[in-house]
Amino acid sequence: MMPTWLHELVTVARGVIVAVTPLVLLFLIFQVFLLRLPVGQIAEILKGTVIAAVGLFLFLFGVNIAFLPFGRAVGAALGTLDQTWLMSAIGAVLGFVTAWGEPAVRVLADQVENASSGSIRRHLVLYTICIGVAIWVGIGMLRIAYGLELLHLLVPGYAIVIVLMWFSSKDFVPVAADAGGVATGPLANSFLLALALGASSATGIEDPVVNGFGLVALIALAPIMSLMAVGSLVQLKTRQ
Repeated sequence: MMPTWLHELVTVARGVIVAVTPLVLLFLIFQVFLLRLPVGQIAEILKGTVIAAVGLFLFLFGVNIAFLPFGRAVGAALGTLDQTWLMSAIGAVLGFVTAWGEPAVRVLADQVENASSGSIRRHLVLYTICIGVAIWVGIGMLRIAYGLELLHLLVPGYAIVIVLMWFSSKDFVPVAADAGGVATGPLANSFLLALALGASSATGIEDPVVNGFGLVALIALAPIMSLMAVGSLVQLKTRQ
């Protein structure tokens, strides 16, 4: 029987090949019929594609053999705690740290500062997203502990977002909309989702599929709400 790590290695390698090959073929077709780039530039693009594919393979392989089991183990340990507030607090800390380490969040923060010529600081965007994710991961852990319905959180949350949209500075609205996507990057989708599934399995309140999934939806809502809240404060200060 094939060892577990070797099975994961083969599975991930096959997935990366399937994902990258169509892009390479599409580039070659465009090169033949439209682009006609110099040979040296083609070599650089293909070399970069290979490097990106290797990096993607290493990341996904590490996620499958480490992040997912680690997240499930931590979630299962949190689910057995008698102090629900402690489960929520630890979840909030893990949510902050995960958002802080999310590469796409940092890219967005840098791009916002560059595009706004420094009027919106990268640290403001970064900390606002991380705090929003921390709060909503904590709420998500409470949802798992008490078996709350996901709609009871999402519907009021997005209703608040719609209200904040009217009061927020126009500069923050598109940034907030994009932040919801970047916050649900590979770290959140691997570690925090596994954390929720592990906690849901340990509590035994409902089906882990029903109770465990949905945390990523709350994480997507978190930075939209937090950035628009900051935008509303900026708009209020500007009017004053």
